[in-house]
Amino acid sequence: MAHASPILITGLNGSLAPRVAQAAQQRGYAVVGWDRSAVPPESTVAGAAFLAQLQPRAILHLAIGSEAWAGQLAAYAAQQGVAFVFTSTAMVFDHVPDGPHRVGDARTAKDDYGRSKIRSEDATMAANAAAMVARIGWQIDPEVVGNNMLRALDDWQLREGCVAASQAWRPACSLMTDTAAALLDLMEHPQPGVHHLDSNAEEGHSFDRIVAALQTQYQRLHWQIRLHADYVHDQRLVGGAGRMPRLSERLGTLQPG
Repeated sequence: MAHASPILITGLNGSLAPRVAQAAQQRGYAVVGWDRSAVPPESTVAGAAFLAQLQPRAILHLAIGSEAWAGQLAAYAAQQGVAFVFTSTAMVFDHVPDGPHRVGDARTAKDDYGRSKIRSEDATMAANAAAMVARIGWQIDPEVVGNNMLRALDDWQLREGCVAASQAWRPACSLMTDTAAALLDLMEHPQPGVHHLDSNAEEGHSFDRIVAALQTQYQRLHWQIRLHADYVHDQRLVGGAGRMPRLSERLGTLQPG
């Protein structure tokens, strides 16, 4: 069934947002992106005019940007009574204290990226009590370039001559198609607050096992996997209320945890 007014999805030049747009179109939605060259995110006046003209039926904010931009989008959604989903990250949690990380845990990021996402989470919720913050982990896709685990491992092999895989890291991670579906489900059935979307949350596979499963699944026979334990972190995002399929359902050689 077609829907008249469009969904606004920011970040369409990135990695995950195009998959979300594709999934939205398959559900019958029209999708419009945010052209930064035409509408600078730092210009609240230009942003307000764009939103007033577009009148989106929902907003999914996946782009990297300032907390002011996130707050403006969230405030508009609140004023118009439309769904707003902000995509955040497992990187809001440092490896100390260790995880698994729950929805209400203190956010401990020390790096600039994680701290910027914390500020955007706070701006989102301050502007819109009905907003949804979806924290996600490292995304997996056989085709998408950019921030994609599979492509990163290919790059490691090319640059380093091996794929270094920690046995002491349990990463938050999911397939992009599953994350896209979960984000749209939140949009269609809003549940205000913070949500964790992680296909490794329940089973807790270590990174080396995931790498081996990806090697088999996507026929990366040239990878030379080097095991180590230099990075120690249970990064899993738990408490996702069954919104994501388990990783073993997508990577056949992984045994269910």
